Amino acid sequence: MNNDQRNLAEGILFTDLYQLTMAQVYYRLGIHEKTAQFDYFFRSYPDYGLHQAGYCINAGLDWLLDWMRNSFFDDRSIAYLESLLDAKGSPLFGKDFLAYLQGKSVITGVTLKSIPEGRVVHPYLPLAMVEGPLLFSQLIESSLLNHLNYQTLIATKAARIYEAGMGQMMLEFGLRRAQDRAASAGTRAAIIGGAAGSSNVGASAVLGISPSGTHAHSMIQAIVALGGSELDAFQAYADSYPDNCILLVDTFDTLESGIPNAIKVFNNLKKKGHRPVGIRLDSGDLAYLSIQAARILNSAGFPETTIVLSNQMDELVIWQIITQIKDESGRYGVDPDKLIKRLAYGVGTRMITSSIDPALDGVYKLVAIQENSHWVPAMKISENPEKTLNPGHKKLWRIYDKRDKAIADVMSTSDEDLLQKSSLHLHHPTDTLKHSVLRADDLSKIEPLTVEIITRGVIKYVSPSLNKIRDLRQKDLEKLYPGVKRLMNPHHYHVSLTYNLWTLKQNLMREYKNGKKGLQP
Repeated sequence: MNNDQRNLAEGILFTDLYQLTMAQVYYRLGIHEKTAQFDYFFRSYPDYGLHQAGYCINAGLDWLLDWMRNSFFDDRSIAYLESLLDAKGSPLFGKDFLAYLQGKSVITGVTLKSIPEGRVVHPYLPLAMVEGPLLFSQLIESSLLNHLNYQTLIATKAARIYEAGMGQMMLEFGLRRAQDRAASAGTRAAIIGGAAGSSNVGASAVLGISPSGTHAHSMIQAIVALGGSELDAFQAYADSYPDNCILLVDTFDTLESGIPNAIKVFNNLKKKGHRPVGIRLDSGDLAYLSIQAARILNSAGFPETTIVLSNQMDELVIWQIITQIKDESGRYGVDPDKLIKRLAYGVGTRMITSSIDPALDGVYKLVAIQENSHWVPAMKISENPEKTLNPGHKKLWRIYDKRDKAIADVMSTSDEDLLQKSSLHLHHPTDTLKHSVLRADDLSKIEPLTVEIITRGVIKYVSPSLNKIRDLRQKDLEKLYPGVKRLMNPHHYHVSLTYNLWTLKQNLMREYKNGKKGLQP
């Protein structure tokens, strides 16, 4: 695919066909410029089988904005749409409709409010709310879901891995296992989630970070096959990178060959005034080998060199490794706390693909439309209560208890100000029997969650740096109770509706179910 083809595929036509066919229907009905609101939200946390997430990390907004900023109906995209035919060979799209689209941006007239990247987010709560002409608000759907679902999924996985590693350095090594160019988006999301760096050189260049990496077994194999030794290979690498030397020690025999040879090279570096960085373990019982590596390195006078662990890392594997180190290291004379603090983790496949649960179930739903300057709530009802919408034009809030811990996220109607209320009557989004009352005096803070990103087609938001996004993630995670962050069977975090929004939802459901709205010809 050449550059022109890539621009066509990844520009405004980076969408599903039904977005465009619906847009033409709206145009034919004359409702295409009516103001509508769509909510983007996900219904459930990632479930990894043996363990589950109790929170997600919002990500992908900046790259979505980049797509929006550069997506127009130019001559090439219009010409392609003009070439499409229906089952009888007639043009699928009318010339008048295409003339209307010609030259317009995908964000024509659109306002976007969003929860900022890096923030902890939860099911049902809209991460983004798109308001604007029905036609263009609809067209945004597919690309928005593509950008936000994936990066949120990977940022969440990365955050869980980083937390499981007790804040030790975690590096993203997933380029070779990612789905094509999703590798770059995945790298960005992993950095947001807690990765300190990435092996992906191109993505690192774009993101303004230094790439990370060591060497492969193949370098050692090649030198040995040509008559050299593992020690020769290590020394060659150290000669080239004396101040950035991490040696992969498990090509032949980790304890009998790899680590002893690495120590010989480290001693040579030390004599020349260089500080060896560490070793990498990529196979075997990584907990046991870490203990033995620490014991040997300590005895050789290298108690601070890093031990990088790789090979199918994820949060559960890291948790098991740390648990084993705590249990076993004492018998070998190794301080478990010091060993844990010198570990680093190279994480590839299971993070970049969000292994076991590789897709976030994010959706984009119409929740309101304006008629005669009034917002009319839109409803979708399902036999599955979790798929019944929370309708209407809304505001989003986060509630903190007296310990300054986040205890609930709340959706309210757009005319409510929770900061002015003395008490909050909150309802579960899907279970009509679950509700509670909170007094404002029992809370430390009520925080609005959204910021305005696009105002009537103009992108005014300046995206913060990755470091600031990472700081926001860390602060939000510190505000969660430990049970919510638990790797297995996490505590349920509350997402609620105010009494006014809950009442609106119930009344609207009755109207639809009784045939008073939209169901009769």
